[in-house]
Amino acid sequence: MSLRSSTLLSLLLGACLAACSTQRVSTPAEAAPSASEQPATEAKVETVTVTGAAIRRADLMAASPSAPPAPPPAPKPLRQLGQAQEKRAADAQRLNVAPPAFVAPALPAPVGIAALPEPADRERYQTIVRHGVQRVAEAPVSTFSIDVDTASYSNVRRLLNRGQLPPQDAVRVEELVNYFPYQYPQPSGNAPFSVSTELAPTPWNPDSLLLRIGIQAADPAKASLPPANLVFLVDVSGSMNEPAKLPLLKQALKLFVRELRPQDHVSLVTYASGTRVVLEPTAGDRKAVIEAAIDDLRAGGATAGAAGIELAYRMAEQGFLKQGINRILLATDGDFNVGITRFETLKNRVEEKRRSGISLSTLGFGEGNYNDALMEQLADAGDGAYSYIDNLNEAQKVLVDEFTSTLATVAHDVKIQLEFNPDAVLEYRQIGFENRALRREDFNNDKVDAGEIGAGHRVTALYEITLVGQRGKVEPLRYRINKPQLSGKDAELGFLKLRYKPAHGQASLLLSVPIARSAVAAQGSEDFRFAAAVAAFGQRLADGGRYLGKFDLPQIRELAAGARGEDRFGYRGEFLRLVNLAQNLAQGTPPATSAAAAVAD
Repeated sequence: MSLRSSTLLSLLLGACLAACSTQRVSTPAEAAPSASEQPATEAKVETVTVTGAAIRRADLMAASPSAPPAPPPAPKPLRQLGQAQEKRAADAQRLNVAPPAFVAPALPAPVGIAALPEPADRERYQTIVRHGVQRVAEAPVSTFSIDVDTASYSNVRRLLNRGQLPPQDAVRVEELVNYFPYQYPQPSGNAPFSVSTELAPTPWNPDSLLLRIGIQAADPAKASLPPANLVFLVDVSGSMNEPAKLPLLKQALKLFVRELRPQDHVSLVTYASGTRVVLEPTAGDRKAVIEAAIDDLRAGGATAGAAGIELAYRMAEQGFLKQGINRILLATDGDFNVGITRFETLKNRVEEKRRSGISLSTLGFGEGNYNDALMEQLADAGDGAYSYIDNLNEAQKVLVDEFTSTLATVAHDVKIQLEFNPDAVLEYRQIGFENRALRREDFNNDKVDAGEIGAGHRVTALYEITLVGQRGKVEPLRYRINKPQLSGKDAELGFLKLRYKPAHGQASLLLSVPIARSAVAAQGSEDFRFAAAVAAFGQRLADGGRYLGKFDLPQIRELAAGARGEDRFGYRGEFLRLVNLAQNLAQGTPPATSAAAAVAD
């Protein structure tokens, strides 16, 4: 052993003996708590373990003043900087804003001293392949299923408010657009919904038009709805033991309970490591009993979600109402880890039960381990809606303001098919609804499942179209296979068809609406412009605004601000603040500064 090594070992042992003379010797487990147990304020206190005793690095350095300082780390090229700096630069690039100022990476931890790991982020999102531009001569028909989910907007809001730009796959543009109320014509006669269209120049492309399709469902009075058989299926596993999970969930459910009518009945089922019926079917006017059962919920254990779903269906079958509303409300973070965890198995089971007349809606809570992909597709398989609850205001919106929509369905298996006239339209691009695309032949096939429209729901779909004579984005084929089928009708840009099944029917009905070129307006309505701004924001977050050109966040904010309108609930004002926040985050401004700037609006 060298003299230098012997000297260093003596110093270490001497420090150990000094520590042991003043306090008991710590075990390795006591001396080196896990990273998750170390307070953030103590992260700079580095420790090493020598023969079972913990010694602060500062003590070690004081005990060996003659030890030479470590050489400074060699400069690293930009591509080797920390992940956080690279992510900020990438976010700025995809949002088309100025990159954040350079932040020097922290010095690496000395050899033998473990650095604290980054907190685990296990949020899961379904991969989205965004729609591209289609040439009408080659693909004149677009077919998709209706969707009324809004979870992506509130989840994106949660991420931005947390100081983080959302992952691209967390952004479903149609759910951002459909989060907001718009003034569409009410349905007339016995029709369950109305259909309207609007055409005006695209804000981000002077060479194209933006087509807005609006659907407004009938909204019967709450008192006229049929009685409801409801099952609250609540995740009380250990992962729900956070303020934004079970405590918020309990507050949200109690808001919903206060809207129940005497003819409604509620059951409460929980699952963690096992399952339990907390409340047998109870009349809606026994609110104190229902709320007391909700108050008693406690979190702990694993997550046997599949077993919970099975028990919830048994409770729903027990109280089944043949001419009523039969629905399960699944409230969870989606982190299933016990029993059946394979997604396709869970989805198939929900689809099977859907055919018996029991629908399933999902209410998402929490962060870190949130499973957005599971929540969205379970609701889709269960003929229900998917909402994400990030605060009590969102709970009020989903469970109180939209109470009838949450409960009742006015039409199901709703599909849209839009055929473009190749004599008039050169190209088109659908904005959003990537997860709802259908094959052309699925439109007339009643066995193909599609989306549902709840009472009072509004649905907005957007297409960017380029007329013949304008410059398109796709080079034409040398040999044009599809000949125009609507010669002499070039005053008609397209033909819109909707197929749906009534709430209590199995045979589908057809609605059709021609889209006339004469309907093009010089400027869209307030609702049209605001929807366009939200769609542009979603595209900027989702893929960096691949089709937006130089129409970036300042232009998006200006367009939305000019179309804010009455804004009864303040949703549009909140959207303006989120645009500001996204821009500040992309530019590297700290979240607190961003929030303060947003409030200044």
